[in-house]
Amino acid sequence: MNTGQQTTRRLAARAGRSVCWSCKDTLSRKYASAAAAALPTDDQSLQHIPPVAQPSSQDSYGIKTGVVLSRPPQITRDLHPLESAFFLYQRRLNERTALPFTRYFYYKKRTAADLEWKRKIKQRLTPARDIGRYKGYGEESWNDELLMGAKESDIHHQVEKLIEDAEQTGAQDGDEAEPVPGASNSKKEEEKIERPMPRVTEADLKNDVKSLNRQLQRTLYLLVKNQEGRWIFPQDTFAQETLHSAAGRVLTESCGENMHTWVVGNAPIGYYQQDYQNPIKTLSGLRELGAKTFFMKARIMAGQANLEGNKLGLTDFKWLAKEEVQGEVDKSYWHSVKNMLAER
Repeated sequence: MNTGQQTTRRLAARAGRSVCWSCKDTLSRKYASAAAAALPTDDQSLQHIPPVAQPSSQDSYGIKTGVVLSRPPQITRDLHPLESAFFLYQRRLNERTALPFTRYFYYKKRTAADLEWKRKIKQRLTPARDIGRYKGYGEESWNDELLMGAKESDIHHQVEKLIEDAEQTGAQDGDEAEPVPGASNSKKEEEKIERPMPRVTEADLKNDVKSLNRQLQRTLYLLVKNQEGRWIFPQDTFAQETLHSAAGRVLTESCGENMHTWVVGNAPIGYYQQDYQNPIKTLSGLRELGAKTFFMKARIMAGQANLEGNKLGLTDFKWLAKEEVQGEVDKSYWHSVKNMLAER
């Protein structure tokens, strides 16, 4: 009988009751392994296993709170050429479905809108304004589709065609306008249509990294330069507070009170561990081996960063996309924060 079995019987006798088979097996394995480890062995490699270094009770890490402050995308992303070509295909397919309806389903006969539609249809040869000229019916209707990359599938070309069509009536010089009952027969003046805002802003052209009006299709993150000249996310030493309240304090002390921000959640989204080359001895007598920064997620709703008079000694700031952040921060820092940042 081995040591494990003897121990199991002694425990069962003390308890005055039987022990289930699973408990017997667990106790037998545990004490048998302990007994085998205590037995001498001739294997020299096992006798000279170096002890595992355990951290001293006097060692510790400083705790800091960091904030990953982001501005979300403001516009939709640009379409892939394949997506643009497929969208154009769907538009033309929808037009084929609408063509069997008489135009009087949409316009009252001999109204100004009806007469204008007739003039324009003679010029563009198709009801749609922004998908190019083609014939949806007839012997050559099968040969009306466009290849990927055609200018008709480009969103900018479509916008220009829509504006061009809206700004004119379809009447050419020398054309006599048909009289419209109950309406003025004077020639309709061309009206200027307000154009949409450009997707590329002035800040993009100037590469103004301090502006929030750039990279409108991407998520931008706030980076600040600390006293050591390193680019990091805003952070400060953790005090007797929650991480959520600490994140709000860090943003206020670093970037001023002119930003309307929202701290998302109460749990950190990641952390960064920095080990000091020479441990620092604190006032309490502990050795501080480094610092661990726990990052909270936040969004900017309005306002702008202002480092004037900040309490953390920051000297500069930038709003950067993910790949731009990689080019500014240290390699070890990037390795810890890259999975916290969105690709778009």
